[in-house]
Amino acid sequence: MTARDQLRGGPRQATTGARIALIKGDGIGVDVSEAAMLVAEAACRQAGAPALDFDEIRAGAGYFRETGRDIEPGGEVRAGNADAIFLGAIGLPEIRHPDGTEISPHLRLRDRYGLYAGIRPVKAYPNAPQRLADPRAAKIDLVILRESTEGLFYSAAAHGRAQVIGDEEVRETLRITRATTERLHRFAFRLAGKRLAQGKRARLTCVDKANVFTSMAFFRKIFGEVAAEHPDAEIGYNYVDAQALDLVRRPWDFDILVMENMFGDILSDLAGGLVGGMGMAACGEIGDETGLFQPAHGSAPDIMGRDEANPLAAILSAALMLDYLAEKTGIAAYAAAGGAIDMAVEAGFAARQLRPMEFGGDMGTRAVTDAVLTRIETPEQSLAAG
Repeated sequence: MTARDQLRGGPRQATTGARIALIKGDGIGVDVSEAAMLVAEAACRQAGAPALDFDEIRAGAGYFRETGRDIEPGGEVRAGNADAIFLGAIGLPEIRHPDGTEISPHLRLRDRYGLYAGIRPVKAYPNAPQRLADPRAAKIDLVILRESTEGLFYSAAAHGRAQVIGDEEVRETLRITRATTERLHRFAFRLAGKRLAQGKRARLTCVDKANVFTSMAFFRKIFGEVAAEHPDAEIGYNYVDAQALDLVRRPWDFDILVMENMFGDILSDLAGGLVGGMGMAACGEIGDETGLFQPAHGSAPDIMGRDEANPLAAILSAALMLDYLAEKTGIAAYAAAGGAIDMAVEAGFAARQLRPMEFGGDMGTRAVTDAVLTRIETPEQSLAAG
């Protein structure tokens, strides 16, 4: 049975290798996570990497509707015991808690496992929509590094930390700690080193609101302290409102943007819009022990099962996961597999063989997935296009 047959509902074979906690979730999360794992499996076979072993965990709004729980019993522990977590999408608009907030078990996973480093790559692909007329927009290749466990999300509803004063007032806490912020900034400088090794620019910009908030001044202070340990690194600073303007005015000038949780949540969506849309928005959330990988888009239940969702954000998130697994396990073939996915997507766009419906094209979830699989299975095509 081919990978394409599996995408259409065939059984998976038992595998061994790195264990992936697979949370398909809600809506198109099911469609795109299945597509992404098929591509990841194909890339591992092509690279000679050990086959992935999947532990599927039920979670999300649909599961909450059925059971009153947002994740199956023992699911959080199983997720943490895996080598990595892959999540499709969580949430359905009609299913919420009594206070109106969404079902969000993934926020607890971030908090429980300290997934502080939220990586959001923003890359322009040839022949994909470009929202800016300036030809330099074709060279956008930056990373938003979002702290993902504290900041304003420290008091997100999933954690129950908000102070509710009757029906008159609600107070949320924006938390910045030295321990987490130091880890984030050190991660940023390691990421800069990886980009330099790949021949890319790696200027780091600390994005904050240090002119107004004491917490943000603290965030900036710690960035400066860590930067002093890297005297050869190129660094800069920008206030978040100015950064929003600059992402529209001159995004090609930025390489790595480091910021607080809420700022990263907002600016990463803005940046995603510059390079096509959320269907291209990959995401990795990495801690010291494990990592969670997911497309940054929502569950879009209106198109679930209709073969219309763009799976590329999920597929590119799978590439991030494989690169992470290479570092975690020491198995370089996982990194080769992740690189093969990245190359297949780049080459597919360059050859106009990736035309997602999201961009007005004629290719649904299965056709896009099949095109990426073909590129991976015939790597000489990707090399020729590169």
